[in-house]
Amino acid sequence: MNSKIKGRKIIICISGLAGSGKSTLARRIARHYGLKFYSGGDALKAVASEMGYSVSERGWWETEDGLRFIEERLRNLDIDKKIDEKMMEWAREGDVVLDSWTMPWLLKEGFKIWLDASEEVRAARIAKRDKISFEEALKRMKEREARTKEIYRRLYGFKLGEDFRPFHVILDVNNLNEDEAFETLRLIIDRWILKEKDKSSLEAPFSGQI
Repeated sequence: MNSKIKGRKIIICISGLAGSGKSTLARRIARHYGLKFYSGGDALKAVASEMGYSVSERGWWETEDGLRFIEERLRNLDIDKKIDEKMMEWAREGDVVLDSWTMPWLLKEGFKIWLDASEEVRAARIAKRDKISFEEALKRMKEREARTKEIYRRLYGFKLGEDFRPFHVILDVNNLNEDEAFETLRLIIDRWILKEKDKSSLEAPFSGQI
């Protein structure tokens, strides 16, 4: 573990809609600080694989198979509930970075970051990643997000991508590449978490946007 955070119970939640870079950046942050990394999306894909879905590493959620699994989750909300319970267990261990859509709302502890990017920017990134047209990426992305938002509305009552109350930082990544976004997050974490003496200041969300 990074010597700067040894002995400290660190919980970092990184969230953002598809194409915002949350999974990639959460992994890099975990690796940089020597923290454990847990992904709600990876946990759900593991369940999908156990249920017989053919799961690929990247871009799977926007495929027909991925969208069918989301429909199955809508019919059986216990799938997401069990995953979230496991994520909560991992969070309580501390020294973790969580890539999750639900943990910012469900966890009382932790430092919570939302990565904000427009539909156009996110669709363009997905199109490049999955080697599909922008129009197809935008269509698949919107379908996935509409269904995913409905799952969390039914389960927990929050509006994904619309309700930002749990977050301490909202980082605009529209004009940042991966390295720039990582360096920005690293500076935020260094200053606001690792050197933060007054922990009570983490109880209220950040009032502005970066």
